[in-house]
Amino acid sequence: MRTVQAVRFGGPEVLVPHEAAEPVVGPGQVRVEVSVVGLTFVGTQIRRGTDQWHARPDLPYVPGGTVAGRVSAVGEAVDPSWIGRPVLADAGGTGAFAERLSADAESLVPVPEGLGLREAAALHPDGSTATGLVEGARIAPGEWVLVEAAAGRVGSLLVQLARTAGARVIGIARGARKLDLIRSLGAEAAIDYSDPDWTEQVRRVTGGAGVDVVFDGVGGEIGRAAFELTARHGRFSVHGASSGGPTAIGPEEAQERGVEVIGIQQLYGFRPRMHDWAAQVMAEAVAGRVRPVVGQTFPLERAADAHAAIEGRTALGKTLLLV
Repeated sequence: MRTVQAVRFGGPEVLVPHEAAEPVVGPGQVRVEVSVVGLTFVGTQIRRGTDQWHARPDLPYVPGGTVAGRVSAVGEAVDPSWIGRPVLADAGGTGAFAERLSADAESLVPVPEGLGLREAAALHPDGSTATGLVEGARIAPGEWVLVEAAAGRVGSLLVQLARTAGARVIGIARGARKLDLIRSLGAEAAIDYSDPDWTEQVRRVTGGAGVDVVFDGVGGEIGRAAFELTARHGRFSVHGASSGGPTAIGPEEAQERGVEVIGIQQLYGFRPRMHDWAAQVMAEAVAGRVRPVVGQTFPLERAADAHAAIEGRTALGKTLLLV
């Protein structure tokens, strides 16, 4: 069976094709014929050995968590009606860069009719996470919402879900291609945060009032500047740290500014609802209210190139491996 494994921690070059034994389907499990593997920025940090949030896997390991494919076999105590169905499946943190994998049946999310496997893989877990973030931020119609990294996996979906909630959206990113994408998703303004005056541009768009909600997936200097743009009684929602570290806002400073900080710890409570949010965001896509953005695809054997594209900040939306 074709796989790709990380032979050591380091750059994308540590990902190499490998032949592995067929997966064993145990009780409560299914075998999935993998068609699509969804990639994440966190996956590149795990490969480098720099991720702060997950246990470091034993080497060598097969990376990847979420796949889209069809069930080809079921284990003991699993409903045989799963066989042949298109699903999203969780490999459990590792094991997804492969032609086939065994997954717990309880991890399966059915892909609805009218949605392709590539689109489904672009919507979960990113769209599920975005759905939870929007719900937690309690967006009211007419509010100004600032989305960082708005052309990325989660950001592109946050732009659309915030608009669906009635918000006026400002997306920030770097480069003309990304700004064009953000506008195409319905944002009222798309601003390049490499411009020295990008924060003043945001203030001008909002008439000097600042924004009511910030979705902070970048952290660092960008996150800190975005916090300063948050209006009194606004919400500053942290979900990522692609700059290297999450935005640190002390409780006293938040209280003084009158801003509610929803910290990155919110993500720890998302797991019990991820299946429901996945079904919800896929239904939105089938209805045409959300468009999953697949920016680039690579064959399985070129997983190293896919990781390099993500780390090079050139990728739009979701990056997928096709098996």
